[in-house]
Amino acid sequence: MVILSDWKVRTARDRMENDSRWRSRPCGCSQAGECSGDVQVADSRIADELAPLSVSESPEAKFREFLEIRGEKLTEPRRVLVRQIFDTHKHFDADELVRDVHDAGHAISRATVYRTLRLLVEAGLLRELRLTNRTAYEHDYGYPAHDHLHCTVCNRVVEFRNDEILKLRDAISRAHGFRPSGHRFLITGICSACSRPHSPRRRLDLI
Repeated sequence: MVILSDWKVRTARDRMENDSRWRSRPCGCSQAGECSGDVQVADSRIADELAPLSVSESPEAKFREFLEIRGEKLTEPRRVLVRQIFDTHKHFDADELVRDVHDAGHAISRATVYRTLRLLVEAGLLRELRLTNRTAYEHDYGYPAHDHLHCTVCNRVVEFRNDEILKLRDAISRAHGFRPSGHRFLITGICSACSRPHSPRRRLDLI
């Protein structure tokens, strides 16, 4: 029997708190003053397609298994980091994670944070997302495959899923005798909000 764990229930509930057209989450961007603070899913249908999946084990349990295979242990700092990361679903970078754990009162070194992030990616729990000006991370375990649009002006990240891209990926793979296990597709550009013309301020406005 597949059990929907507590962290997955919280994540699913968080994704449904916004209106029917836009499902937004904090993006975790560390670029102060540049980011709008939202990660968006394009519409309600796509939001449903990107809803968290049911999983039989928690991320912490999966990470413990991964470490045991490597002959390593799930130390307390690693346990704290896993719980911090999977408590909410958002895109984040290493600097933000360092701030979050310190703000929560945990004395975990930056080196431990970076090593743990690398291990979580190797374990298939996190996915690395290389944006224009930073490297971000997002949940991979228990989350459906999807792609991203990234605004290079405000740093907003939009998640989307497109079946035509999946069909094209599979067709290209078949043509080359290749068996795909995944792909990464990131569209960079300027979002609609940043594309709007800004009215120049009149001289009197500056007085």
